[in-house]
Amino acid sequence: MTKFRILLSQTTVSQLSLLNSKQKKRVKDALVKLEDNPFRRRASVDIEKLVTPDEPPLFRLRIGDYGAIYFVLNDEVRITEIIHRSKGYKWLD
Repeated sequence: MTKFRILLSQTTVSQLSLLNSKQKKRVKDALVKLEDNPFRRRASVDIEKLVTPDEPPLFRLRIGDYGAIYFVLNDEVRITEIIHRSKGYKWLD
């Protein structure tokens, strides 16, 4: 089975640096779970494909009060940003 590589954008790295250590660890632990399968929802991995015109399609991984937005290109999972739930989906505009 193919393992996917997790890549973080500069935006994601900046957003992670703003989190406290407990939140940061939780987010990093959740992102590692995408290595096995970034497409399928399963126990403790709440993945949702977002309805956008973007190509490749965007996905959201829910991590408590945060969401990791990402897309998959070949064998890479590219995390574009980490957003707080209070932002909702306004960032899509």
